[in-house]
Amino acid sequence: MRYGQVVMGPAGCGKSTYCSNVVAHCADVKRTVHVVNLDPAAEAFNYPVTVDIRELIQVDDVMSDDSLKLGPNGGLIFCMEYLVQNLSWLEEQLEDGEDDYFLFDCPGQIELYTHVPVMSQIVEQLDKWGFRLCGVFLLDSAFLTSTTKFISGVMTTLSSMVTLKLPQINVLSKIDLLTLQSREDLERYLDPQTSDLLQELSQATHGKFKKLNKAICSLVS
Repeated sequence: MRYGQVVMGPAGCGKSTYCSNVVAHCADVKRTVHVVNLDPAAEAFNYPVTVDIRELIQVDDVMSDDSLKLGPNGGLIFCMEYLVQNLSWLEEQLEDGEDDYFLFDCPGQIELYTHVPVMSQIVEQLDKWGFRLCGVFLLDSAFLTSTTKFISGVMTTLSSMVTLKLPQINVLSKIDLLTLQSREDLERYLDPQTSDLLQELSQATHGKFKKLNKAICSLVS
């Protein structure tokens, strides 16, 4: 049985920093950990990567193919769909490390978890290969200091949890970069009250969205 984390979150939220610290911790406790890079647009890492999708396909190569005519987002989706079509390559790369720990470092584009099924297909296949996984979704705390941003962030994490069907932990990153005022603002959302969220959301939106706001706040709570 192999265990690991599916590390998710928007671009720039600190996924690489998180993985780097987990790798360092595992080294301290003498635990073997393998980082699996599933981001075909990744540039560099400051920690060892055991499996790298860029050895199979890269976004830059896809974008430079004139016959495809794809931009960054389209190129990324193409790469992930190509990986799904070649999961035997990934299985071969993951053959070693029967009792080790794995970190699957995923791309940051949210449409991979909401609009296309590639990530759910990859997770389902990992389960068939004997991996027991949990999701770790990182959110930049700087974007969670207002009601509208908080709800947007929570809905994003909920979307990934529902799509991947994994037990999931949501992690606020970069709190050390917040000002004192922003930290105080953030504190209000760590254990939010539905009535407070609804009141603030109603003040920020048109009255015709009252029922929708109430439903969203109930879902968040």
